[in-house]
Amino acid sequence: MSKLKALLLTQGMHGMISQVEGLAKALNLDYRHQTIKLKKFWNYIPPKFTPVSENILSEQFTCDADVIISCGRKSVVPSIALKKKFGKNILNVHIQDPKVRLSNFDFIVAPEHDGLKGKNVLTSKGAIHYLTNDELDVNKNYLKSRINSQKKIVTLIIGGPTKHYDYNEKVVESIFLKIKQNFLDNNYQLIVVPSIRTPQSIIDKAKNYFNENQIVIPNVDKKAYLCSLKNADHIIVTCDSTSMISEAAVTGKPIYVAQMPAIKNNERFKSFFNLFVSLNIIKELGNEVKNWTYPKLNETKKIADQIREKIKLHDFS
Repeated sequence: MSKLKALLLTQGMHGMISQVEGLAKALNLDYRHQTIKLKKFWNYIPPKFTPVSENILSEQFTCDADVIISCGRKSVVPSIALKKKFGKNILNVHIQDPKVRLSNFDFIVAPEHDGLKGKNVLTSKGAIHYLTNDELDVNKNYLKSRINSQKKIVTLIIGGPTKHYDYNEKVVESIFLKIKQNFLDNNYQLIVVPSIRTPQSIIDKAKNYFNENQIVIPNVDKKAYLCSLKNADHIIVTCDSTSMISEAAVTGKPIYVAQMPAIKNNERFKSFFNLFVSLNIIKELGNEVKNWTYPKLNETKKIADQIREKIKLHDFS
């Protein structure tokens, strides 16, 4: 039997791509990505006030999929429109709270800390994602020539400014200082991995702040990201990305969250942090280094197993 086809709808951001692709892989679907671009006016209108029509798209696309997996605000209405168009011939799954009637989708996948409830809602601890331990193993030696085998490794995964966190210079310097004092002064080697949101100024600052024996990845490099997670003894992730913290939790390794003052209400983030603290996955980056363990988090597989049962029973004809 040939694989079912999936169309993955996102706005093109890493966190969203990671979630839709991770679920498609876990479901063993033959997938392709489609970046959603709306006509200018509709970028500012919430989904619940947007007409269910493909006419809101600035770039049209074809759908020959059996399953639609969408994530993010802009992909909500296109997913609903395709479901309306093809009916039972497709299943549509939306990741995150769509802010519209949940019945518009066959499944909603939402993180537990969002508190979303519904008969078709599947909840995960943190964000689902595309990382697997097999991928980490394959990329273990990607940075081998630059890694000092005589030292322990600490990996810093940096996000970037958001509406909740602005990354002011004083805060960044404070994080760098804690890393130096806690880890580098105690015979660790540092690997700094930026994300697509990381400003060039922060990458340059890391290069200037840390000595030449540390590894600063200059751009988005998935293989370096996977390698750094695989080789790390400790992982530090900036607080602005619950997705990257969730991804790091696939390792079962100690994760420190580099907190910074919020510039906007961050109650959802606090709920996420409280959940991951209760699961013994994260601690706040402070002035000491500890070691701890926890079961490797694999929420993507858990969600996929639940959806797979529905797919088996669905008549796509």
